[in-house]
Amino acid sequence: MTKAELIEEVAERTQATKRDVTNVVDTLMDSIKNALKKGEKVQLIPFGSFEVRKRKAREGRNPKTGEKLVIAARSVPAFHPGKDLRDSVNKGRK
Repeated sequence: MTKAELIEEVAERTQATKRDVTNVVDTLMDSIKNALKKGEKVQLIPFGSFEVRKRKAREGRNPKTGEKLVIAARSVPAFHPGKDLRDSVNKGRK
């Protein structure tokens, strides 16, 4: 599902305009990004939570030349699905 498809579905379900839904979706994503930039954890119970993880510097290799190089330390966003989301995805799978 793309962002445009999500906006269309929410607009249909809520009888809101696509413009209003687009503003809400954009504001939601910006709020999550800003919180993560500050190092805060974002919890959307029961959907899941977003957090920033620190990755240590490590040694890697250039796949073309085989030359060793150092991959710098960095922060990466991570998502943990909530129990409700995990259960709904796995429903019917066995």
